[in-house]
Amino acid sequence: MKKSNKCPVFFPKAAEIRQFPMNTPPILSQEELGCAMQKLRALAAAMNQVLFGQKDLIELVLIGVLARGHILLEGLPGLGKTELVKGLSRALDITARRVQFTPDLLPGDITGTPVLQERDGTKNFIFQEGPVFANIMLADEINRASPKTQSALLEAMQERRVTVMGETHALPSPFFVLATQNPIELEGTFPLPEAQLDRFFAKLSMGLPDKKEEVGILKRFILDQPYETLQAVCKKEQILAAREEVKKVHVHELLLDYMAELVQATRKDKEILSGVSPRGTMALLRASQAYAWIQGRDYVVPEDVRKVAVPVMAHRLVLSRGFGGAVTGKIKIEEILSKVSVPTEEWER
Repeated sequence: MKKSNKCPVFFPKAAEIRQFPMNTPPILSQEELGCAMQKLRALAAAMNQVLFGQKDLIELVLIGVLARGHILLEGLPGLGKTELVKGLSRALDITARRVQFTPDLLPGDITGTPVLQERDGTKNFIFQEGPVFANIMLADEINRASPKTQSALLEAMQERRVTVMGETHALPSPFFVLATQNPIELEGTFPLPEAQLDRFFAKLSMGLPDKKEEVGILKRFILDQPYETLQAVCKKEQILAAREEVKKVHVHELLLDYMAELVQATRKDKEILSGVSPRGTMALLRASQAYAWIQGRDYVVPEDVRKVAVPVMAHRLVLSRGFGGAVTGKIKIEEILSKVSVPTEEWER
């Protein structure tokens, strides 16, 4: 088959095409997937022009999208967390809904509620979908809401469905949550429960820009809002197909053992009350595969695992010193990465 010069294929090895389950679009061709990868890279490049100094963060958000993961963004107000989410939904051409989390927000405000309606003389409860019924849900300042309301997302994030008054409703595909969070030391915030933190694929922090980056931001926003002119660069079908391709990225058995060793180290450390769960182990695997795929490889290398280890694993740790201690989850994961020996091998198939 003659390849297009416009969108070259990134993978030289043809993989067996696997059909999607019912009610999902078919797998795209390798050439179309190559185009999808180029478009994702183009998306990252375009957003990097707006969010100066956030290249790694944008890349990790895209990894979460490809690995079917939910992302928690943490940072002070005014750093562009909400704008990043809005721009991502527009560029990926998918439906998005935003919920501003406040202390008086109720679980039904997120999942939806049955409403009594009368029709032809008969009264029935009709389920009114909440904002969670979208491809991407922006949970803005999620730690401003009470723990009861935060827990309303647990089933949606894990099972991709919600249950209200005994009835289960499936969420659209793809579905993922991008939540923003204020640092815990700010007033009026509630710490996220461990069960919900573990359901977030990765936790990313947005830092303050330096002087050069801040000048660039001022120049870029003088005339317009960059996200208002952002065009869709990827279709829903391409996202779903790309997710299937990510699962096919080869992972050597020695690397699987390396991932398991990293996770086991978090469970044996005396300063850690609760280490990384099996869900976290799976997230490390998928993140490594997605990072390799974005780099244009169909196999994982140790650098891929080390690149994603901190954002994927650090927030899952429960430390014995608690809040205010000198040791953080990030420091512990970096310490474990420095201690566990890195395997060497020919990582291709």
